[in-house]
Amino acid sequence: MAFMLLRRSSYIAAAVVAWAFAPVTAQARDVELTSVSIATLSPGDFLWDAAAPAIPGDVGIIVSITDQKLYVYRGEALVAVSAVSTGKPGYDTPTGEFTILQKQVQHASSLYDDAPMPYMQRITWDGVAIHAGQDPGYAASHGCVRVPIAFAKRLYGITRLGARVTITYESYADRVPDPPEASVPTAPDVQSTPPDPAPVATTIAYAPQPDQ
Repeated sequence: MAFMLLRRSSYIAAAVVAWAFAPVTAQARDVELTSVSIATLSPGDFLWDAAAPAIPGDVGIIVSITDQKLYVYRGEALVAVSAVSTGKPGYDTPTGEFTILQKQVQHASSLYDDAPMPYMQRITWDGVAIHAGQDPGYAASHGCVRVPIAFAKRLYGITRLGARVTITYESYADRVPDPPEASVPTAPDVQSTPPDPAPVATTIAYAPQPDQ
């Protein structure tokens, strides 16, 4: 009995030590977006302008693979910045100009064993999307742009189909990028951010796929 109690005490002590030294989960910060706050953004963290409208609007997105950051603009105004994890070697995230083609709150990958892709916003028809996922602090995805789930939900709620997404290797470490050019509106996106506490399955919103 004494041995069992000692072993149990050892397990508890080990758990306490592990908890004490575990990485602190990064939190969203509704703060003024400055060069300092953006430069000190931690993996899994994001910044959001609390004054920015929460309704769908004229949103443009820029992703810097070099900086592992995503910038969200509403017109000319920068409204949010998030740390991201883009594609790892061999599964590179494509660069160029894209638009949001499809949106789904709960989506499972058809390429990678039904891996969950919450708040999926597709930008290519061959599987690349912005969605909630793990951010270890470096490029680690199969080509998608992973963002924190709280950020993914808020971003999902303000984008529309056809919103412009620019992905580049250009670094903005010492400045913020210029806003992307306005995109041409497409059919209205009828989905909005679902209520807490958890997402529910919804009908897919999508833009027509071009003829092959």
